[in-house]
Amino acid sequence: MPDLNLIKGCIREDKSSQKALFVKYAGKMMVVCLRYARRPEEAKDILQEGFIKVFDNIGQFRHAGSFEGWVRRIMINTALKYYRKSSFRMEKSGIESYQENAVEPEIYSQLSEKEILKLVGELPDGYKMVFNLYVIEGYSHKEIADLLEISDGTSRSQLAKGRKILQKKIMELEKSIV
Repeated sequence: MPDLNLIKGCIREDKSSQKALFVKYAGKMMVVCLRYARRPEEAKDILQEGFIKVFDNIGQFRHAGSFEGWVRRIMINTALKYYRKSSFRMEKSGIESYQENAVEPEIYSQLSEKEILKLVGELPDGYKMVFNLYVIEGYSHKEIADLLEISDGTSRSQLAKGRKILQKKIMELEKSIV
């Protein structure tokens, strides 16, 4: 298990092990950070702060799950803390009724992953956070509510509103393609 050797080296504060671990996971974790950041510079700050936490707490990794999953969770929590620290405020309203327009499945197949992630990245911060946590990371609304210090209803509302915006953008793209 190469990760086990890297982890042991990092616990000993071996610089070459820390560098190797960073090189191994930085690319994947940067993708995670970019999903939560407003700009690439913020993603780099989150990544750097996240790896500092990884190295400071690596001795607490219990080998119960995947190491990559453990690192990913630290990056997500670092991103969430970053936004709380920078006076990130989400809308505190409940679910509002809205007319949901259906998006034809063919349009999704015409969009690349990069295009879809770009559209998600254009969402308002609150919607983007909840969308990423729910759809991409697989958190429940209860878990999101706990992480973001909001109610379950607000999490559901943020997701519904984010989806509505994405559907509108996708429908606009569909019109421009046809």
